[in-house]
Amino acid sequence: MDEPKVTGTKPKMSTTRKILLILGFLSTLAAIALITVAVTQNQPLPKNVKYGIVLDAGSSHTNLYVYEWPAEKENDTGVVQQVEVCKVEGPGISGYSQTTEKAGPSLVQCLRQAEEVIPLKQHRETPVYLGATAGMRLLRLENKDAADKVLSSVEKTLRSAPFNFQGARIISGQEEGAYGWITINYLLGNFKQSGWKKFLHSLKSISETSGALDLGGASTQITFVPAEISSESPQNLLYFRLYGKDYQVYTHSFLCYGKDQALQQKLARDLQSTENGSLFDPCFHQGYQRTISISNFFKNPCTSVEKKQFRFSQLYIEGEGNYEKCRRNIQNLFNKTNCPYSSCSFNGIYLPPLQGDFGAFSAFYFVMNFLNLTNDVPFTLDEVTSAVEKFCARPWHEVKLQYHQIKEKYLSEYCFSGAYILSLLENGYEFTAENWQRIHFLGKIGSSDAGWTLGYMLNLTNMIPAEEPPAPPLSYSSYVGLMVLCSLVLVSVILLAWLLFHKPKCLQKGIV
Repeated sequence: MDEPKVTGTKPKMSTTRKILLILGFLSTLAAIALITVAVTQNQPLPKNVKYGIVLDAGSSHTNLYVYEWPAEKENDTGVVQQVEVCKVEGPGISGYSQTTEKAGPSLVQCLRQAEEVIPLKQHRETPVYLGATAGMRLLRLENKDAADKVLSSVEKTLRSAPFNFQGARIISGQEEGAYGWITINYLLGNFKQSGWKKFLHSLKSISETSGALDLGGASTQITFVPAEISSESPQNLLYFRLYGKDYQVYTHSFLCYGKDQALQQKLARDLQSTENGSLFDPCFHQGYQRTISISNFFKNPCTSVEKKQFRFSQLYIEGEGNYEKCRRNIQNLFNKTNCPYSSCSFNGIYLPPLQGDFGAFSAFYFVMNFLNLTNDVPFTLDEVTSAVEKFCARPWHEVKLQYHQIKEKYLSEYCFSGAYILSLLENGYEFTAENWQRIHFLGKIGSSDAGWTLGYMLNLTNMIPAEEPPAPPLSYSSYVGLMVLCSLVLVSVILLAWLLFHKPKCLQKGIV
C-alpha cells in the first residue's frame, strides 16, 4: 500500500516563513530609515557667527562696542547686534594732545575685555575699527601734528591687539549723522520687515523711516529722509542701499554745536561784555561759582574768533538760575538772519521741511533722562520747558545735596544743557509745539545703544563676503517626501503582516 503524499505541507510552511522574514526586514528597514532621517534632519545647525569691534572715540570719552552677526547675510547687509560695551577710563583721545603717547595705551583695558567676550579661535578674523568724532576734528584744526600723533599711538595699540586691525581715522560729521540714522532705523525695524509687520509697515505714512538727532560734546547732527528731494544743497544728501532698498538721506553736522562747545561759545561771547573778569550767568544755579583760566579759553577753534586782549587772567562765574535769560543768551548762538535757500536751520545751512518721527540720542537722551523727561508717554513742549525752568531755578546747595553722587562739573551744567537742547530744537531746527511729540529720546533700543557705531558696523558688513548658510542635509520638500515614503512602507508592511495572521479563508485556500 502506497504512503500518502505530503509534499504540499513543506512548501506552505516555507512560503510563510519567507514572507514573514521579508516583511520583518522591510519593517525594520523602514523604521530605521524613518528615525535616521528625522534625527539627521533636525539636528541643530552649527552656529556660524562673526564678530566686529568698533571704538567710538568721542570728545569726552571713548566707548568700545562688540557686535556679532550671522556669517550668512540677508539682502546684502549683515544682521548685527551689540553684545558688549566697555567705557574707556580717562578722557577722549583728543584729551591726550599734550601726552600723545598715552592715547593708545588708554584703550588696552577695554581691548582685553573684548578678548574675553570673543572666542579665542575667532580673534584673528575679528575686524576692529576706531572712529574719532568731533573732538579729534577740532584737534586736527587746532594742531594737526598732535592729532596725527594721537592717531598713530592709537593705531600702534590696536595693531598689537589680537584682532584684525582695519583702521583708525577721524570720521566726518556727515558720516556720524548718517550712521546714527542707520542705527536708529535698524533698531526700530524700519529696514527689515516680514509677515504682518510688513503689512502694518505698508500702512504707515510716507515717512517709512525715522529721523536721527545726535548731540555730542563738540558737534550735533540732524539726519532724515525728506518728503521731497531738492537739488538746492546736494552736499547734504547721501545715498544708501540697505536690505535691498535705496535711501536718499539729508544730513548735516554742526561742528562746535555739541553741548560742551556751545557752552564755551556762550561764555566766550559773554566774556566780551565783562570789564573786571566777573560774570553773572543765568545758565548756572544760584549760589554756584566757577573760575576759568582765560589763557586756554581761546585756543579752541570754536571760540578763537572771539579772542581779544583782556586785563584779567581769569573769569569768575556766579550763577543766577534764570531760565528765560539763559535761553535769550543761547539763542544768540544761532544766526537766523541769512538764508540763501528756500528754508534753513541756522548759520545759512539748508534744511528741508521736517518729516516723520525723530529719535534723539546721546546727550539729547542723557540730559532729558536726568530731568525725568524720557517716559514712554512723550511730554509736550510746554511740559519740557516748565521742567527745565524749575530745575534751573533751584539753588545750587539744594541740587548738590540731592545729586551728591554726580560729579560737580556735570551736575552744574544740566541747567545750561537742558536750555540749550530746547534752543537747538526750537530755534535751530524749528520744531514746534505741534510736532514736538514726534521726538523720541532714546538711550537703548532693545539691547543696543543708540549711536553711530552700530550703523557703522552695519555698513561695513557690506564689505565682508557672505558665506553660504549652514543647511540641513535635505531640502524641506525632499525631507517631507522621504518621511511620507518611509511611513507608507512601514504601514504597508504592518498591514501585510496582519493579513497573513488574520487572512480570510479565500486567501488561505489560495496559498495552500
